[in-house]
Amino acid sequence: MTSKSKTQSAEGAMVEYVTAMIGGQLFGLPISRVQDVFMPERVTRVPLSSREIAGVLNLRGRIVTVVDMRARLGLPQPEDGKVPMAVGVDLRGESYGLLIDQIGEVLRLPEAGMEENPVNLDPRMAKLAGGVHRLDGQLMVVLDIDRVLELETRVQMAA
Repeated sequence: MTSKSKTQSAEGAMVEYVTAMIGGQLFGLPISRVQDVFMPERVTRVPLSSREIAGVLNLRGRIVTVVDMRARLGLPQPEDGKVPMAVGVDLRGESYGLLIDQIGEVLRLPEAGMEENPVNLDPRMAKLAGGVHRLDGQLMVVLDIDRVLELETRVQMAA
């Protein structure tokens, strides 16, 4: 396995995605953007932050801003009491943890298989999606990490 996220093969360029479930929907995060997966512990709420920011935590000496992906997508909070997981991503040297319901497997899909967002895709998902992959009876929404973290710049500018 190469360290590159895009590899050439007979069927064209392939892209690897870390899959995650959020509110019953399957999402894919480009593996090249994922730093780690962890259980968020001791999240400290940030006063006056938007509801999309769950807080901050210390992860192995790094301060990580935790983004509540359910709030970001306009989904209700889970009532099953399950502890969320977090996917660690970086943007311009800053560390973020995206709260998700459940982590899935790594999928290797042909780059050419990604489609534009369908017109009937929930607008809250569409604004964060870079496209979709149709899998066996399921739609995987590919998250655009830069768009997901745009809220951070809005929040910082408002401060």
